[in-house]
Amino acid sequence: MTAPGASTTNTADGSAYVGTQAGTVHGDVNTYMTFADASPRDKFETGVRCLDGDMAERARQLIDEAFMAGYHTDRVRFYRLLALVSGRTRRELSKEEVAMLQNAQSRRHITGDDEWAKGLTVLHRLLDSAGKSDVDSRVLMKKVDALGPLQRTLILRHLESFLEGSLKDQIWHQVWKLAETERMTGDRVSRVWKFFEPSPTRPQARNPQPAAIPPSVWVQAVAATAVLAGATVHIGYLLVQAGRIAALLAYLLSIIGGFFGVRDGVEWRFRVVRRRTKDKEYGTPRQRATNAPPDGFARQVDHRFDYYFAKYVPRGVDRDFWLATTAGIRRSIRDEVVEVYREKRIGVEKIAWLIRHRAGDAKKHWEKGTLWSYREELATPPSAKAVTLLGSVVFVAGGLWAVGGAVSASPLSAVCSTSIALASGWIAARAWLHIILERRRYAADTVESMQVKETDEAALARWRAKLADKPKDREMAAWLDCDRKVLLNEALQHYRLKISDVIAHAFIETPAASGVRARVRNGPWRYKKYQLLIFLLTTDGVREITAALDFDQGSSHILRRANYRFETIAAVRVSQGNDGGQVFELALVNGQEVRVKVTEPETEELQQGEEPGTVFEATLDASGLRRTLHVLEGIAAEGKRWITQEHRREGKERGAA
Repeated sequence: MTAPGASTTNTADGSAYVGTQAGTVHGDVNTYMTFADASPRDKFETGVRCLDGDMAERARQLIDEAFMAGYHTDRVRFYRLLALVSGRTRRELSKEEVAMLQNAQSRRHITGDDEWAKGLTVLHRLLDSAGKSDVDSRVLMKKVDALGPLQRTLILRHLESFLEGSLKDQIWHQVWKLAETERMTGDRVSRVWKFFEPSPTRPQARNPQPAAIPPSVWVQAVAATAVLAGATVHIGYLLVQAGRIAALLAYLLSIIGGFFGVRDGVEWRFRVVRRRTKDKEYGTPRQRATNAPPDGFARQVDHRFDYYFAKYVPRGVDRDFWLATTAGIRRSIRDEVVEVYREKRIGVEKIAWLIRHRAGDAKKHWEKGTLWSYREELATPPSAKAVTLLGSVVFVAGGLWAVGGAVSASPLSAVCSTSIALASGWIAARAWLHIILERRRYAADTVESMQVKETDEAALARWRAKLADKPKDREMAAWLDCDRKVLLNEALQHYRLKISDVIAHAFIETPAASGVRARVRNGPWRYKKYQLLIFLLTTDGVREITAALDFDQGSSHILRRANYRFETIAAVRVSQGNDGGQVFELALVNGQEVRVKVTEPETEELQQGEEPGTVFEATLDASGLRRTLHVLEGIAAEGKRWITQEHRREGKERGAA
């Protein structure tokens, strides 16, 4: 405990006021979903999953509804009793719950002879022993050990707080050993991070800009070509009429040379234009001005591209050089992603895999020497250049010979036809070149877009395969429960206490500063990093331990320890934070205060089938806050008398039983 006169406010480290973020929601998981017309069996199974997910209050409600609707089996009775006492002491049960427990203990309907019937029999025996001092704990432990692995694990996980005395100590030893064994099973470290990855969005192909060919260009091309054809035929007619056979042959040869020259010349022109376009696109970018908000989609995409390109640097390349050289490529891909996905109304987290893939792909191409391969692919072959030049020479030489022959035969007609041919040819060439280049550009963009989509689809398949063994929510809850028990045992050892020396213990799970979180539909938020508050109530006072838990790695360390007497607790409350989150506050009479954020404000959109407040209640249920408040509020109101009164109340209940 901090000495008097020290700072009057003590906010637990890392608890904090972390920035709100929507987090990942696995909307395709229906683990905790129930529907209005659900059968009693369906409600029961959902209740079982809620209990596995550490939402005991929700589990009690659903299992009790199924039981009251007539769904009675040994398995149902087993889970109903287990949910009733899960993580609770006898003094935490309400009068109605005590009556329900006594009624169940007096009736003891066991109809089968399977593992659930055996588990229910042992559970009744354990509940009978709660609070009794003359129980042979060794006999009971042998019966627990003889149960099936599932029933034994369930009893150890949920019943340890309810028992007392030597039996509680023996059960706790088994509970701690099981937690120590199970906390890193299931390849935890290699799988936990996958729970926080959103379901990836399928890649979309970028729609190429359609060929921009105005109707006027088509009119020019067709009309000018018709005029050119007429003028060309007329020049040939003049040569035939004048008997200029040699000039006519040169004329025909010039037309053939012109055809091949134009054909390869257009190809040459297309390659040059496309390479210049890509050079400009991938070259050093101009400063991109943006008015996008800091949390806007475009700005978030910018940050992801900057992060992944800085992360995926080719071997042997300086990072600053890499970022400067690929700035144009980064800008080009970024603009494509923003254009394609901006209107899809999806978070950038769902396309983070795509940005990561594009950055990694750029790195691979650099290492293979193919990052600028388009320059080689678009280089004009020497044969095409030779055909273009040779065809142009033949066209010009043959044309001049033919025109000279036509002029000598009919000067006026030849001059007119030649002038018309030159003018219409120029107009037709410009129009057809625009049409051909635009259509070629559109076709090339389409092929390129499909190729990119194919590589993206392959990357998506690899990413989905990697996420295929993503842990279920109940696995996350089981690992977290093991972490809690390991930390509790560490606290007991530090204070040299047996679990039976603890009147009650409680946990509060709060998100740590990282803010990375995820959940399934109707399920509580799970975090990559937690801050845990552990309260141990003993006859001498309260022991408080604050621990940081790196859930991703399964490691933890103690941040703070504090001890205080019951009468020093001035107030315990939960208040609304400035951003709408729930904040737990514990104030001592000397002015010290512990404040931690328990829940984040609900800012994300609800998934299909979710109702307002559902996620908040689930997270609150799993956080342990209600149980902690029940214990600490009583102490804050009555001090040490609370323990005495609770013992008296417990004694009356035992006498009545």
